[in-house]
Amino acid sequence: MTQQAHGQSGTSSRAPEEMPTSFGFTRVSEGQKQALVDDVFHKVAERYDLMNDLMSGGFHRVWKDAMVSFLAPPKNAASNWRLLDVAGGTGDIATRVVRRSDNTVEAVVCDINESMLGVGKDRAAKAGLSDFITFSQGNAEDLPFADKSFDAYTIAFGIRNVPDIPKALSEARRVLKRGGRFLCLEFSEVDIPLLDKVYDSFSFNAIPAMGKWVTGDGDPYQYLVESIRKFPSQERFAEMIREAGFERVSFRNYSGGIAALHSGWKF
Repeated sequence: MTQQAHGQSGTSSRAPEEMPTSFGFTRVSEGQKQALVDDVFHKVAERYDLMNDLMSGGFHRVWKDAMVSFLAPPKNAASNWRLLDVAGGTGDIATRVVRRSDNTVEAVVCDINESMLGVGKDRAAKAGLSDFITFSQGNAEDLPFADKSFDAYTIAFGIRNVPDIPKALSEARRVLKRGGRFLCLEFSEVDIPLLDKVYDSFSFNAIPAMGKWVTGDGDPYQYLVESIRKFPSQERFAEMIREAGFERVSFRNYSGGIAALHSGWKF
């Protein structure tokens, strides 16, 4: 059973408790969201980077590079440093991290969507990075990895699609070693007057139309635009990360809050 929940961003709620039953602005029954999100990403997997280009005006590439710089992976093979990149099926973040480390770290990409993972495996093979990046199908809410397995956990533009975000944050902390770092890059709440209105107009009017023109189907892009407006604000998401047990939690806005990078540590 589904029903339309809210209008555009001015009236849509960013309450975290609504996320498990919010498929964009449509309210769905408990347990329905994951299958609907999976369908979206099966449809857009081959054009995922193009999707992010449409939604960010190409700036997602700059933001991802900034995220990896902030992470600062070591350039020392003897460190045995391991990254877990969740909801990163196409391998975009993992590739950046491995290359930044001069091919000395190990990256594991975990994604629930096999279509996204298929794209990532092909790209890693073509880039000659198959020895450094491995791909695993799994749910962010129930990761298929042992406790204290990774030095860093990253997730870029994925956590807003997770039905139970607190559970995913708890899992992130579980698989991190003591001293491990959590980094989340996500579309967020614009905090500059007028820019928010311009961004809303572009998002709701242009992005689904461009998505339909490029792929023949604008519905996945409509959901993705709406999902951004349902995601908690920067301050509230930082609070959720603290509630999951992370310390020294902080965030930095990019492009006036169109995106935000949150950081936390496990001590």
